[in-house]
Amino acid sequence: MDAGAAVESSAARKDLPRPHVVPVMRLEIWSDVVCPWCYVGKRRIETALAGFPHADDVEVVYRSFQLDPSAPREATEPLTEVLGRKYGGGADGARQMMAHVTEVAAAEGLDYRLDESLRGNTLDAHRLLHLALEEGGPRRQGQLNEQVMAAYFTSAEDIADHGVLRKLAVDVGLDPARVDEVLYSDEFHDAVRADAAQAQAFGAGGVPFLVVDRTYVVSGAQPTEVLVGLLERAWSERSSGTGA
Repeated sequence: MDAGAAVESSAARKDLPRPHVVPVMRLEIWSDVVCPWCYVGKRRIETALAGFPHADDVEVVYRSFQLDPSAPREATEPLTEVLGRKYGGGADGARQMMAHVTEVAAAEGLDYRLDESLRGNTLDAHRLLHLALEEGGPRRQGQLNEQVMAAYFTSAEDIADHGVLRKLAVDVGLDPARVDEVLYSDEFHDAVRADAAQAQAFGAGGVPFLVVDRTYVVSGAQPTEVLVGLLERAWSERSSGTGA
């Protein structure tokens, strides 16, 4: 549950692979749908974009990162027990950590219910996010990402459950038949693994992890002003021809 607050790099990373040049600035966000700091970071980047004059020219794409890939496909264990065991301090220690991130989230307008959450595997949620990106582009993917995170953090729903995921995906406009095809197969599993491999290549030690135009890299749920600075620098250098 570490916020990963340090900025890893905002300098050009010339050694990293670049995507095909597009007429928009691309912001890629590696995150997990059960990462509380990722939802906080999502709200902060949304706030930064809301005040960014070139926001319409920024394409936001979510990339997969599983914090707990060994989590069971059936969610039964309370998160308090999981965190208490992982970080020490038992359930009381876990509740203290939860209280801290819940307070931070509240400042971003989010009402967390972490004390009711269960540990569950996020692979299927990530596979559906890839479906949303393929079928409806970044906008549809962003809508589904928001719905899945809201379901987990503010409604304490089991987002490892296929029934829950199916409803969320269909509610944002994905074709029910395609949703079922993905859920009951291993489709997009390779895409999830590829995202994880790319995160490792970037040097990501945790999430959220933001990359602008495969050039500017920031980690952690950074304050909004840091994210505004990231966008402004990336846009300025892109426009001047010194960036991507």
